[in-house]
Amino acid sequence: MIALEQLREYCLSLPFAEEDTPFDQNILVYKVKNKIFCLFDLNTFDFINLKCDPELALTLRDKHPEITPAYHMNKKHWNSIETATEFSKEQYFAWVLDSYHLVVKGLPKKEQTSILEALSKL
Repeated sequence: MIALEQLREYCLSLPFAEEDTPFDQNILVYKVKNKIFCLFDLNTFDFINLKCDPELALTLRDKHPEITPAYHMNKKHWNSIETATEFSKEQYFAWVLDSYHLVVKGLPKKEQTSILEALSKL
């Protein structure tokens, strides 16, 4: 299980991460260089949407009923993970970091380099 504040603090601890509410005041979105890597509903905080490697996404969904294709997102690349589960906060953090890395990997090389250098100093 993870608390909203734990997730929020972790997301903001990542280099160049920004918090935003581009959809409405209830959906909190985390971006790196204007690319989303995490989002969730502030009011319910029942699911976290994270980007995921397509093959890993399928494996996680098959293995864990708490992980499903993300609602209103590209279901091939995004998972929704329930927050009230037996997963440790470290597991959630690992999935957030994986999502963050996937987004960074899609950025121009110059931006990737500065982000990865900053990340290595954490």
